[in-house]
Amino acid sequence: MRVLVLHSHPVEESYGKALYKQTLESLREAGHAVDACDLYAENFDPVLSRHDRLAYHDYPGNTALVKPYVERLKQAEALVLVTPIWNFGFPAILKGYFDRVWLPGVSFELVDGKVESRLRHIRKLAAVLTYGATPFRAFVAGNPPKKIVKRVLRAQINPLRPVTLLAHYDMNNCTPESRARFLAKVKTAMERF
Repeated sequence: MRVLVLHSHPVEESYGKALYKQTLESLREAGHAVDACDLYAENFDPVLSRHDRLAYHDYPGNTALVKPYVERLKQAEALVLVTPIWNFGFPAILKGYFDRVWLPGVSFELVDGKVESRLRHIRKLAAVLTYGATPFRAFVAGNPPKKIVKRVLRAQINPLRPVTLLAHYDMNNCTPESRARFLAKVKTAMERF
């Protein structure tokens, strides 16, 4: 299976980068063809410009500035996000990726005023998330990233398929042991993906 792995952490020697590397390694060991998309390393421009917004509904012209990313998404059979959660949301670069790449004609189409998915070719979805907050604080805040993965992205891909969601909460108080346990959990989950 061809797996697009989206990563959005800017620091090379970080735990987030270790999770990304483990995800890639485990998926490859499981026999998947992996498309590793490190948004920071690729200098992805997350800004939806005035021009982008004016051309937003004009498919295929709306894809001109992000064509390589659109092609990668169209070729994917599975999608894995590996990202920190900052202020109960995705980093701006990942949010910008969704705004600029998941365009009309690419990820959805409006038919008689109703949204129809164009991502049914993606058969699996997973997310590896790290939070500074505790599970309780995330719950009280409504845990928007979890809802986006388990509801919004899942609905666009296939609402009937299960989603693999792995989250290490309370990174502000984590230990080497808790990080090692979570890394092992990611390894196992990606080997079974």
